[in-house]
Amino acid sequence: MEEQPGHGPARWWRYGPPWSQHPDGRETRRTRLPWRSTALLTAFVLVGSNFAAHAQTHRQPLDGWARVLLLAATLPLLWRQRHPVSVVFGVAAATLVYLCAGYPYGPVFVAVAVACVSAVAAGHRRAAWTAVGLLWAGHAVVALWLYRWLPPSDDPAATLTQEVVVGTWVLAVVAISELARVRREQWARERADRAQAARRRADEERLRIARELHDVLAHSISVINVQAGVGLALLDSDPEKAREALTTIKSASKEALGEVRQVLDTLRAPGAAPRAPAPGLDRLPELVEQAAATGLTVRVEGEPPRLPPGADLAAFRIVQEALTNVVRHSGSRHARVRFEHDGDRLRLLVDDDGPATGADAGGSGNGLAGMRERAAALGGTIEAGPRPDGGFRVLAVLPSHTREDQ
Repeated sequence: MEEQPGHGPARWWRYGPPWSQHPDGRETRRTRLPWRSTALLTAFVLVGSNFAAHAQTHRQPLDGWARVLLLAATLPLLWRQRHPVSVVFGVAAATLVYLCAGYPYGPVFVAVAVACVSAVAAGHRRAAWTAVGLLWAGHAVVALWLYRWLPPSDDPAATLTQEVVVGTWVLAVVAISELARVRREQWARERADRAQAARRRADEERLRIARELHDVLAHSISVINVQAGVGLALLDSDPEKAREALTTIKSASKEALGEVRQVLDTLRAPGAAPRAPAPGLDRLPELVEQAAATGLTVRVEGEPPRLPPGADLAAFRIVQEALTNVVRHSGSRHARVRFEHDGDRLRLLVDDDGPATGADAGGSGNGLAGMRERAAALGGTIEAGPRPDGGFRVLAVLPSHTREDQ
């Protein structure tokens, strides 16, 4: 069973933020502005800058203009998901002006980091690198050269070591941004893979249900059609035979309704256990009896093996479809079902002696395609075609041992 995304840091890191997940696997963007996170970040920058001002008495004290610059560096983050390039350049410019004015260093760099991460994660890597690089270059020019003409007046020149430390922090921001981008791309790929797997399972389930309905209805309606013809032909001359034909029609229609209802129950309650067991080769005598009711004599050779449920159902449906094709498309009134064991594989043969009564002798279209799909799903094969000595043969080769869920 596929593990579903839940809550907690570990699952968030693995599957991505819940708001970025789309039911079909595509990555989505939030339509609402990130008010909450931006408000928290703004409060953090304002409060943290106040504490930094008390620790850096040699820098310019915070005033109204400083707080305006801090707001200019944080409030644009509201639009970081819609306009990441403009936001990262705007935040970097406001931060550079704040530093050129001689205000204390502090958490204003966090706003730059958030803007850079958002831009890189959105795919604008060069823009983010350029904005952060310009911020670092502007700070280096101010700290090493323009400090003489900018406040505070007694601020000394920065050392090369200090600029290396600042450059290291810039590289760390870029590295974190790249990590966020890579992880976001992984989330998108994993969501797409999960969506594709879900679509594939849905397609396989639809094909399985279509095969079940086809096999059930084709067989039962063929029996009903033949018996209805017999009943109409003998209604006046042999009422007792006509009564037997109607009884067979009633029995076949009741069985078809039961099996269709079982298939529909699986649609109404996905994941729930079926109310009745799936048919298998233990119901082969019923098929022989139903074929006999249409005038087809079926001889079974070999002992039906015990197979896992999936293979057992596939073998039963293959025999059912093959006998239905004999009834519908062959002039023969005799058919043989033979079981042969070849190591860990089962050879299942259904033969009739013909001749064909139409262009579709032996079956065609959905019936034969359904048989091939059933065999292929188990790792087996189906061969169907005329025999050299006349008639028609269906040969199914199925593995005798398969996994339950295969």
